[in-house]
Amino acid sequence: MVLNVSCLVVAIMFVFALPGAAGAGELEQAGYAKTVTCSACHGFKGNSRVEAVPILAGMSPAYFKKAIEDYATGKRVSPEMEPFAKQVKVLGVDEVANFFAAQRREPASPRPDHAGVERGRAAAVQCKACHGAEGRGDPAKLIPQIAGQPAVYLRNQLLLFKADKRSPGDDALTKMKAALKAVPDGTLSDLAAYYSSLK
Repeated sequence: MVLNVSCLVVAIMFVFALPGAAGAGELEQAGYAKTVTCSACHGFKGNSRVEAVPILAGMSPAYFKKAIEDYATGKRVSPEMEPFAKQVKVLGVDEVANFFAAQRREPASPRPDHAGVERGRAAAVQCKACHGAEGRGDPAKLIPQIAGQPAVYLRNQLLLFKADKRSPGDDALTKMKAALKAVPDGTLSDLAAYYSSLK
């Protein structure tokens, strides 16, 4: 409960602290008011600037809705996200999903680890079968775009997949999890650096 209250306070402060960041018209976009709480962690209009938090801007509505459903039901375990996912369902998941999908994605821009990016590029051969040559994913198959996501977030998710701590029991992810078992953690960091570097 403390986390929920603190995130809400931060979200409200965030909105009022950025009067020049957007015109009144932008703030009146359909769904904006329902995403204010999300801004506390995921950034203004879903463009996260926190390395461990994903960018929601430009995300496929279908994938967003699946993620929210998985968080809300506990299928994707996250004590932080579960209450917010339930809140999004109450507010209207379609409107929130469509709002984020309509936003221009601003990829993460940390100082790249050039050697790690090159190692990750070489290691990404298997990933391309599902996520595509440029990490754009496949919305029809609920495969997310990972290009431009923060490297720390990507690495953390890969480690969760490898340990079967993310979405345990999800049959669609069985093949990916099995492949990751044999991948050294250092290579997962390189893959994260590579996909984060893609724009």
